[in-house]
Amino acid sequence: MTVLATALDPLSPDYVTHRDTMLAKLAELDAEHAKALAGGGEKYVDRHRKRGKLLARERIELLLDPDTPFLELSPLAAWGSDYQVGASMVCGIGTVEGVECLITANDPTVRGGASNPWTLKKAFRSHEIGHANRLPSIHLVESGGADLPSQKEIFIPGGALFKHLTQSSAAGIPTIAVVFGNSTAGGAYVPGMCDHVIMVKERAKVFLGGPPLVKMATGEESDDESLGGAEMHARTSGLADYLAVDEPDALRQTRRVVARLNWRKAYADPGPAEPPTYDQEELLGIVPGDLKMPFDPREVIARIVDASDFDEFKPLYGASLVTGWAALHGYPIGILANAQGVLFSEESQKAAQFIQLANQRDIPLLFLHNTTGYMVGKEYEQGGIIKHGAMMINAVSNSQVPHLSVLMGASYGAGHYGMCGRAYDPRFLFAWPSAKSAVMGPQQLAGVLSIVARQSAAAKGQPYDDDADAALRAMVEQQIESESLPMFLSGRLYDDGVIDPRDTRTVLGLCLSAIHTAPVEGARGGFGVFRP
Repeated sequence: MTVLATALDPLSPDYVTHRDTMLAKLAELDAEHAKALAGGGEKYVDRHRKRGKLLARERIELLLDPDTPFLELSPLAAWGSDYQVGASMVCGIGTVEGVECLITANDPTVRGGASNPWTLKKAFRSHEIGHANRLPSIHLVESGGADLPSQKEIFIPGGALFKHLTQSSAAGIPTIAVVFGNSTAGGAYVPGMCDHVIMVKERAKVFLGGPPLVKMATGEESDDESLGGAEMHARTSGLADYLAVDEPDALRQTRRVVARLNWRKAYADPGPAEPPTYDQEELLGIVPGDLKMPFDPREVIARIVDASDFDEFKPLYGASLVTGWAALHGYPIGILANAQGVLFSEESQKAAQFIQLANQRDIPLLFLHNTTGYMVGKEYEQGGIIKHGAMMINAVSNSQVPHLSVLMGASYGAGHYGMCGRAYDPRFLFAWPSAKSAVMGPQQLAGVLSIVARQSAAAKGQPYDDDADAALRAMVEQQIESESLPMFLSGRLYDDGVIDPRDTRTVLGLCLSAIHTAPVEGARGGFGVFRP
């Protein structure tokens, strides 16, 4: 085996400083995750419990196979907005009766589980993941429908949710709805468009319009139970396939439905894999707090891949991009990792060739980000950096094997694109608390604006206000810095979650397992024109 060597010294002052910085950021992250876990707050959680109901995460826990993990997705959705962190929904991937499933659960402690604009974005992203990886989906429903004050941002795009459900069903991907409480208006179409529906007796209420709306629209007097109760739908309308006596029974019946799906992975479970040679705890001290300082991504690779075994590809060419082959939890993987931050022409060409090889071999790709972008300057422009960077982006864009991305450090400019950022549809994208992403670094962006303003003033023959310039630069730097941070980006669903570096191997293993539910097939040609 080609086991990676390590130069990391956990006792060195630099390592200790980096580790302390990372732990401080993880403490901040834990505080933000706690806001999502708190749901609508103590008052509404207590009210929900007094009604004899389980919380969203408790429902998920009872649904999952015992002692199996749940990979939560987008837990910080809506962070920094006017809405509750988590966007009133829990989404993730877990195992039910041995089947990996996409699970979504409304959080009824947050405005009755009503959907706001960020709920929609989170639901759409979870559908993308489920559909691409052919994961059966289970929807734990208790929602009053749209959050009416924000209906203008929900109504038009929200209809795509129903389209997604029917498209999954048409593709043969099972969809299951479990209704615990209200599922009204547009929310009534979630069970209406799922393949299998379970409703809880005397609790589930599914109707297009509740009694007040029916009264206003038709003058008809009605009650919840006759209009949309679980027994009515089980006995009369036929919308409910199964009637549960309570919430645990509904979850038990859901597990039985999954057990009878006859669902099989496209790729056999690879079985036990040898863990890395080096301690994953050491991942805490690799990335510097100051991202201008370089670090060797091989130290990260050595702590996440099986047996720390890595066959590097073109190690002497394009040295600021590390490429090579490994296995992770038994699954083959190709890795592209930024070493010194900047991508030159050699790195771009090397990446394009490596991506083509992965597609020839049907091997998923993992991108480990720490890049300031493609190199600029007269020498590099004349050397063809645009066409070579375009070659790398072309390869990433047209690659058909699944892509995984982890933002460890910087991910700026077109380098973010070339390393398969969010716009390039990675199957999963996660960030470390140390990551930053923007069009460029805060100082560079503020400096560019300053130069342009100074040149504009000179062209007009006007004096330049240096004090105002300094204030503008400070303001821009502060704004870009705050908008580059992982919690800000995760709140906008530009990643699938901010993770503890020590969990990277586990998270990637869960992702690779989910990916291999569907066939993994690379592109054979079809990369467009690579400019010479």
